[in-house]
Amino acid sequence: MSPEHPTHSDLIYGLDDRPAPLPAFFAALQHVLACFVGIVTPTLIIGGVLGLHEQLPYLISMGLMVSGVGTLIQARRPFGIGAGMICVQGTSFAFLSAVLAAGMLVKARGGSADEILAMIFGVCFFGAFIEMVLSRFIGRLQRIVTPLVTGIVITIIGISLIKVGITDLGGGAQAENFGAPANLALGVLVLATIIALNRLSNPWLRLSAIIIGLLLGSLVAWLSGVLVPKALPELPLISLPIPFRYGFAFDWMAFVPVALIYLITAIETTGDLTANCMISRQPINGPQYLQRIKGGVFGDGVSSLIAAVFNTFPNTTFSQNNGVIQLSGVASRHVGYYIGALLIVLGLFPMLGAVLQQIPKPVLGGATLVMFGTVAAAGIRILGQAPMDRRSLLIMATSFGIGLGISSQPELLNQMPKLVQNVFGSAITSGGLTAIVLNLLLPLERTTPPE
Repeated sequence: MSPEHPTHSDLIYGLDDRPAPLPAFFAALQHVLACFVGIVTPTLIIGGVLGLHEQLPYLISMGLMVSGVGTLIQARRPFGIGAGMICVQGTSFAFLSAVLAAGMLVKARGGSADEILAMIFGVCFFGAFIEMVLSRFIGRLQRIVTPLVTGIVITIIGISLIKVGITDLGGGAQAENFGAPANLALGVLVLATIIALNRLSNPWLRLSAIIIGLLLGSLVAWLSGVLVPKALPELPLISLPIPFRYGFAFDWMAFVPVALIYLITAIETTGDLTANCMISRQPINGPQYLQRIKGGVFGDGVSSLIAAVFNTFPNTTFSQNNGVIQLSGVASRHVGYYIGALLIVLGLFPMLGAVLQQIPKPVLGGATLVMFGTVAAAGIRILGQAPMDRRSLLIMATSFGIGLGISSQPELLNQMPKLVQNVFGSAITSGGLTAIVLNLLLPLERTTPPE
């Protein structure tokens, strides 16, 4: 996305314009194409790692449905909740490691699938209030969690998740044929397809690159015998949202990593909303801007709260949809109503989740490798906004060293208390907390020599 202000001619429909139903529908469809895979992929990964195969169709349905509700809230801005713009909500990749850690904690105790989900949704429920409260102090918070801190954490998130993508590309954890040439070929095919389509000038092909890559990879996997379609399970025609269907649980050791990600998400969302304001030709400073940001971050937290209640994972504002606004020239918040409605309709049908569950691991890995690499690249891009002086380099070096070091040697903390293991055993929490503490303790370097 270009950081420059778009000219007036770049926008066909402004923020409060009302496009006719047909152009509004097609503009909304572009947004859905851009975010669909991003919404369902975290759920597919979490379900695969934690063994939640039977629950996956319902979890995917709820993920799409809640994303639709959250997008409607952001566009409609009821009671001042939301940004009043096209801010597509979707399942956040940033929470993946923290959610998996919470699930593994329960799984290690011999917990069932329902108990795993009860714990995840319980800690995510309380964590959502952190983002909602932080939204009221977003101006002051930016002085503590700077681009340096945010960039470090997002880079660590991306790098730590790349392991998940490359494992799937090889065939999945504990696969008997892990690293088989057929698996690697499929993953590379999907990866190459996404890269090639992203380099084209056609905006529709670029927006659909990941979906096309997954479809092509699945087709080749089927033709080569790697994908053997399984009989679809007997599922109800319509998925009905049931509050806390799997129960409710809480554990401080699972909560702390999730809480830290909510802190970072608040800052990340602020950046996405600011970019959206620029593209939509709205003020990027002053009282109106601040109210819009506060409402948007609060809406982000509300979406995650709804997600926890209705059995899906934390939501965030998808930054890729800012690119869709810029490409299409449609910034009308009324298009957000169409996007939300489309996502809710898609979420009504659990059979969609059952079909997506059959995507071969190497195919999924080829796509997620790009996604996770993009997360890391986004973090590096944010770091580029921070001054690269000795202080910044020291904070980066220490945070990356501790975070990624512990990630590579998780046994390092085995002799520490269980609470320390669970809080600092994650690259995100250990590296993120290191960055926050050092950013507060180390004095800023002088920009001019003393007189």
